[in-house]
Amino acid sequence: MDKHLPLAPEALYRNCDPELLPFKTTESLEPFTGFFGQDRAIEAMAFGIGMQRPGYNLFVMGNPHTGRFSFAMDSLKSSAKKQSKPSDWCYINNLNDNRYPVVLELPAGRASQLKRDIRQLLDTVLTELPAAFENPAYQRMKSQIEREFNRHYDDALNQVERKGREYSIAVYRDGATVGFTPVSNGQAMDEAVFSQLPEEDRDAIQAHISELEEMLNDSLTGLPVWRRTAAEQMKVLDRETARQAVQPLVQPLRDKYANINSIVDYLNHIERDLIRNSGDLVGDDSPLEAKTDAMRREYLEQNYGLNLLVDNHKTKGAPVVFEAHPSYENLFGRVEYVSEMGSMVTNYTLIRSGALHRANGGYLVLEAEKLLEQPFVYSALKRALKSHEIRIENPISEYTGISAITLSPQPASLKVKVVLVGERETYYLLQELDHDFEKMFRVVVDFDEDVHRTPHSIRQYARLMKTLAQEESLAPLTRRAVARLVEHSSRLAGDQELLSAHVGELVDLLCESDFRRREQNDALINAEHVELALEAKERRTGRLSEKILESILNETVLIDTEGEAIGKSNGLTVLQVGDVSFGSPARITATVHPGSKGIIDIEREVTLGQPIHSKGVLILSGFLGHTYASDFPLAVSASLAMEQSYGYVDGDSASLAEICTLISALTHIPIRQQYAVTGSINQYGEVQAIGGVNEKIEGFFHLCKTRGLTGWQGCVIPKANVRHLMLKAEVVKAVEDGMFHIYAVASVDECLEILMGRTAGVRKEDGHFTQRSINAQVVKRLREIAKAKA
Repeated sequence: MDKHLPLAPEALYRNCDPELLPFKTTESLEPFTGFFGQDRAIEAMAFGIGMQRPGYNLFVMGNPHTGRFSFAMDSLKSSAKKQSKPSDWCYINNLNDNRYPVVLELPAGRASQLKRDIRQLLDTVLTELPAAFENPAYQRMKSQIEREFNRHYDDALNQVERKGREYSIAVYRDGATVGFTPVSNGQAMDEAVFSQLPEEDRDAIQAHISELEEMLNDSLTGLPVWRRTAAEQMKVLDRETARQAVQPLVQPLRDKYANINSIVDYLNHIERDLIRNSGDLVGDDSPLEAKTDAMRREYLEQNYGLNLLVDNHKTKGAPVVFEAHPSYENLFGRVEYVSEMGSMVTNYTLIRSGALHRANGGYLVLEAEKLLEQPFVYSALKRALKSHEIRIENPISEYTGISAITLSPQPASLKVKVVLVGERETYYLLQELDHDFEKMFRVVVDFDEDVHRTPHSIRQYARLMKTLAQEESLAPLTRRAVARLVEHSSRLAGDQELLSAHVGELVDLLCESDFRRREQNDALINAEHVELALEAKERRTGRLSEKILESILNETVLIDTEGEAIGKSNGLTVLQVGDVSFGSPARITATVHPGSKGIIDIEREVTLGQPIHSKGVLILSGFLGHTYASDFPLAVSASLAMEQSYGYVDGDSASLAEICTLISALTHIPIRQQYAVTGSINQYGEVQAIGGVNEKIEGFFHLCKTRGLTGWQGCVIPKANVRHLMLKAEVVKAVEDGMFHIYAVASVDECLEILMGRTAGVRKEDGHFTQRSINAQVVKRLREIAKAKA
């Protein structure tokens, strides 16, 4: 009808005027610094970084491809380089109980220096300590102690020998044993001679030997005391010798690190233990346990070495650590094992750091979804942040009940700011399910999806393209190419007044446009290359949409684009498969008969209709009752169906088409099939905005174009969606040529008039609708059905 004019071509697409871009190519532009259109996120990030109180960790949320991760890393690195270096961390042996290694915190850069100094100290000890025990002075003192012990022993034996001579009995030594033998004529008497002696003489000799043995035992009663005294004197000598050798080696290091108490304590610790165990180190008494230099070196390193866990001497400012695979061991560290003679053994030198150790004093960046995939990790991270310490544990033993003998390293104190990067759904899910989450992650950095399209933001967008093209080593862009990308960005945002902030998708499109440029051997990326890239992507991802179109063309799926029909209309749907979405028409049918069942949604009855779709159908009853049955009961049975839908149906964007179809079935007024309808309604008949309007229109246009445009076909959309129109050039051209029409409506009445070609009618003062109008016919039919039921 004439009073319903279709939208002008200018309303269907908002061009970007190249005059807004004061340059010929992007080569002349200044690079873009910062983050495009993310003022809110920048402010939140600055607050989160600056707030040093516990619990002010950050959650950077937004959709992928918006540059949220790069934004987080760049912001953190920019701030971190202005901060001071954090401490180095090491583990040393606990010589009192080596199952509990001791953690050592040192100023940045001192740990690697100390490790070198300790290694040099141990090398020197390996040389100097054995040399001290080989010194002639030490050997003399050692011999003196041995002589003193031997003198006591010899004196005791001499007394027995003198007594034995009186009895003509000789005393002889065989190693550590002492024996007695009778003597005759200066010669030891053998067994044969002894047996030929008279019995009295033999008995006398035996008595004398027994007397000498008793005398020997009495004389050697003090032997254990002499041996203990000698051993104590040797220990004192060994310790004093070791002290004189070790102390001059350790003292320079004590002086060098005098201002760091923990290192001085550590050096004293080494000195005391070296002095106490010097005998084990240099002793080589048993041939079976002969110690090689390699064994001595290993002994020293495994007892007195330094396990450097985190070395920050090359770090500039505070560390920013991103852990791509946040497993328990990768985050908290681990204790490794080595196999020795079939058994697994470990020591403090096999403690390995995790990402938390490396990020200590700085920032740890994690992807929220990957963190939550790992068992035990999220709860352990919360414990670490609450207790401000990093514990290296085996989480599995807690749940299996099986615990192997292992180390229990002393926890390291923790001061770190954790930054989680994730999607909005993850943030809200954690907020709902975990009561600790809000206390631990108080700062949310929310990434905007779009930016207002203004002359200033367009110029900023052009600078962003120049920067991205430089980073990706692409050719510069002409200003018409930039204008085309701006228009495509508005289409991605789904709004003529906005630009998409999805930088990742822009990078992909720039790279694909540059590929087309190289194919044509052009120097610059122009609008044609951008168009070719967009068309190529659509072809790559268009198999499913082509199959659906083919099924409509061969009438497997029934859709009319010409003629009239009662109780039938064309709705518009959007199908989303991965990151590809496209529109497709769907036939909606309705039947009406007397009864009191109300409006039956067939999709809902067979559980294909999802909640939002079912809500839209239920609203239809409210609209019918309010608009038409104010003075009589609404007694009607009707069935609504979206024909040939074999999957789940969601969304209320079909409710405008459904009410029009229902009214057609009720009044027997036919609907023009050359139109397709999309829109949501409320109970007062007002048409509300829907999503995917561009894809829906293009889906129906493509069908009409393939069948042949008649000049009568078109789409009906909500007036609220006009600002969202960024249609393809072929649709706009068809509208310009009068071959396709797009109507925007604000009420059900406006839509009915377009679809049925009749006046909807208005309610007069007496409460009745204009005669011979659509609405008057609806009231008449509802009254008839109510009377028929009665």
